[in-house]
Amino acid sequence: MQSQGFIEGRNVRIDYRWAEGHYDDLPKLAAELVQSQVNLIAATGGVTPAQVAKNATATIPVLFVAGFDPVQLGLVASLNNPGGNLTGVSVFSTELATKRLEVLHDLLPGISALGILVNPGSVATRIETRESVAAAQHFGLELLVIEASTEREIDAAFASLASNKTNALLVSADPFFTSKRDELVALAARHALPAMYPWREYVEAGGLLSYGTELTWAYHQIGNYAGRILKGAKPTDLPVQLPTNFDLVINVKTAKALGLTVPALVLARVSETID
Repeated sequence: MQSQGFIEGRNVRIDYRWAEGHYDDLPKLAAELVQSQVNLIAATGGVTPAQVAKNATATIPVLFVAGFDPVQLGLVASLNNPGGNLTGVSVFSTELATKRLEVLHDLLPGISALGILVNPGSVATRIETRESVAAAQHFGLELLVIEASTEREIDAAFASLASNKTNALLVSADPFFTSKRDELVALAARHALPAMYPWREYVEAGGLLSYGTELTWAYHQIGNYAGRILKGAKPTDLPVQLPTNFDLVINVKTAKALGLTVPALVLARVSETID
């Protein structure tokens, strides 16, 4: 927003609402923002907040960061001409579930079973799970779908993965998991479980590897769009932004701790290594 001349506390006020992973609270929080007559809502916690904001208002501009095709989900009419009062960024995270599984399989060619951690409260979970199941079948792998929407359920999920002798883990791009990335990375290390994550922030926290676009890029686009809308631009005139770069990031120290030798096939794809 600063690139558009807006500085919080000087010429713009930002009212924050955070559901702390409790998606049932989102309609109430969105209603509070609508009732306070804000000029813009940035519903940046994935698909579910975006849909809640869309249901809450047809007049206040809404910006989203979504991990799935916003046209298919009904957030916008089209990418180039969104229509209505919503626009934003699609990071294609859900569509990358198959690619993440492929990379994990190349890293661990001897695995026979893996788990995927999903949040049952997310509207994108069904789609991501379907894509992952199809990819697992393609590679002849058994896929265990583990659901968690609270910290206690996350602990139980890892216990279930261990008892089912899964060889690796895929972590969904759900924002709740992103907010708990330190705990997830610690649990994966405790259980000596190789894990693929959606964002580089997990790898920076000690996670094994990630594949996806830059979250900082997505939020920069949202900030830019927010400034333009506050200056008078209409959401329908601002195309949904799409990423052009997808990075495979690996933590070398974590790989060594897990006793893994990274195959040349995977190394050739790596965009960045973190020690």
